[in-house]
Amino acid sequence: IQIVRCFEVIRQKCCRLEQDQRRAREQLACAEANRAVLEVKLKHARNQVEVEMKKRHRAEAELEKQERKLQLIFELLLQEPSGSAVLTVEQRSILSTLAGQHIRRTLPPGRSRSSAVDESCQSLLSHSDISYDRTDDDVVRK
Repeated sequence: IQIVRCFEVIRQKCCRLEQDQRRAREQLACAEANRAVLEVKLKHARNQVEVEMKKRHRAEAELEKQERKLQLIFELLLQEPSGSAVLTVEQRSILSTLAGQHIRRTLPPGRSRSSAVDESCQSLLSHSDISYDRTDDDVVRK
């Protein structure tokens, strides 16, 4: 009778362990599914950041191109003798003021507009804080 009781206790423990194992496997499956969903979201977010950064760079390049054109127009209007005949003194004064403001806003050579934005902006969500290292994506599976 004592041996039968011991076997019964062991059988009950085995049943509990099997239930625990089933629950653990279900939790593992759920966690793996959530991880897969999060990996997909991370991939989409990285792609979106990359697309937005490309758009930003294109927009900055276009802005710089337009600023160069505007500067050339200012210089042409202020320095050309034919421009002096067409422009009134008031218009020349306004153009000189605008050209002066435009020159102060331009950046020194070799310095991109995005770096100026990063330095002047105190945002906690600056793109310079984002790590694009994809080596963290590799998960060791056993």
